[in-house]
Amino acid sequence: MRLYILSPTDKIYEGNAREVVLPGEDGEVTVLDFHQPFLYCLREGYITINEHAYKEKSSSVKAPEAVMIRNGIARMKGNELVVLVEAEKKNA
Repeated sequence: MRLYILSPTDKIYEGNAREVVLPGEDGEVTVLDFHQPFLYCLREGYITINEHAYKEKSSSVKAPEAVMIRNGIARMKGNELVVLVEAEKKNA
C-alpha cells in the first residue's frame, strides 16, 4: 500500500508499506494491502511501518520503522493509507 504520514508542518513518511500498525482509540490496528476502507481516530503511541515485502530478497532485512505520535486520524481508501498526526519524533 502507499503510506503517507503527515503532521501540520511536515511530511514525516511517504513510501510503500506491507504492514502498518496504528495505535487506535480501541487498541492497536494492523493494516495490510487493500484493507477495507476506514476512518479511525488514533491515540498516543507508535505507528510501526513494515516495508520489507517490497524489497528484493537479500541477506539483510530492514527493521520496521516507528513514529511516535500524540494523536491523529487515519484514512484508508483504495490501497492508500493517509495518517494525519501530531507527531513527536521518528525512531529508526
